[in-house]
Amino acid sequence: MALTDVAVRNAKPRDKLYRLFDERGMYLEVSPTGGKWWRLKYRFAGKEKRLSLGVYPDVGLKEARNRRDAARKHLADGLDPSVERKVQKAMSAERAANSFEAVAREWFARQLPGWASSHSDKIMGRLEKDVFPWLGERPIAEIKAPEVLAVLRRVEARGALDTAHRVHQNCGQVFRYAVATGRAERDISSDLRGALSPARHTHFASVTEPADVASLLRALDGFRGTFVVQCALRLAPLLFVRPGELRTAEWAQFDLDQAEWRYTVSKTKTEHLVPLSTQAVAILRDLHALTGRGKYVFPGRDVKKPMSGAAINAALRRMGFDTKTEITGHGFRAMARTILHERLRFPGEVIEQQLAHKVPDPLGRAYIRTKFIDDRVAMMQKWADYLDELKEVGAVAKGEGTDV
Repeated sequence: MALTDVAVRNAKPRDKLYRLFDERGMYLEVSPTGGKWWRLKYRFAGKEKRLSLGVYPDVGLKEARNRRDAARKHLADGLDPSVERKVQKAMSAERAANSFEAVAREWFARQLPGWASSHSDKIMGRLEKDVFPWLGERPIAEIKAPEVLAVLRRVEARGALDTAHRVHQNCGQVFRYAVATGRAERDISSDLRGALSPARHTHFASVTEPADVASLLRALDGFRGTFVVQCALRLAPLLFVRPGELRTAEWAQFDLDQAEWRYTVSKTKTEHLVPLSTQAVAILRDLHALTGRGKYVFPGRDVKKPMSGAAINAALRRMGFDTKTEITGHGFRAMARTILHERLRFPGEVIEQQLAHKVPDPLGRAYIRTKFIDDRVAMMQKWADYLDELKEVGAVAKGEGTDV
């Protein structure tokens, strides 16, 4: 006699395990502790076997019968339901291991040691926010180009064009890693080239006209704030390093007698050498008297931490500069790059090396730190002298014609 929902629900535990039979080999097994399991008894290759169909009440009577019928269909096809279940579990596990998210996280873990934390956080943030919710569980080998495009369109729709292009780039990196590790046939994201609207890149605000640079430098010298921030402002145009590298500079990295600052570039994890002009050394020696006993050259309110990442731009705004349209802490790099090349006539490769940008290096990374070092020492001093000239009345015309 077939079971009913009421009979299953009302089945009470007894001293010993017992069974309530349904139809076509299915029964409910009730344990002394009250647990209820659906089972299917069947014969395959002359042997009697059992197959679990789930636990009640998570699996109700109707669903248990559906599972029974599916198992009996395997039997009709000459397949052992127990073996088929193991195969399906293995396939599910393989699909999970080769899902887009699993492959992406594996790729990310392998790249992580070579990235700055700020860079890696942005990449994983984009993947977790814009990709994983829609593609994360999909087997990477089964994903089609239109699915990736749909993900990119969602980002594009909120006006984040640059982010959409970066998401596209990151997806391509994951797909290429999947190809390299044998989990995908090809990088299908390459089919989407040209499918997105062009990103409207914006550059950091900067000042490049000598007269404007002169006004800016005089304003920096006249900054009325803390001595630490004032020194950072005065050094920013002289050194033109990345703002994060300036504010986190440590005294242990400096050799003022040799006029050198050596540190590891946050973006590329490579060693970098900044030759210090006599003007920069003078500012640093003056500052050393105040902060030299601590770790950081520019400590914040908590001397155990560097000054805030917003300190330079906040100081510029206090002086009346618009950090969106005129100058930012990062803009000193563009200012130096432009003037050093266009007015002081220094070669582009020397400037790029000093900016810690990637420059082709046939002799290997270890050589990069000191590449063009003599030219860079001369350039940094020439640059400091040029800035001093600009601050003097009538120095603009004199500085424009300067050549190396």
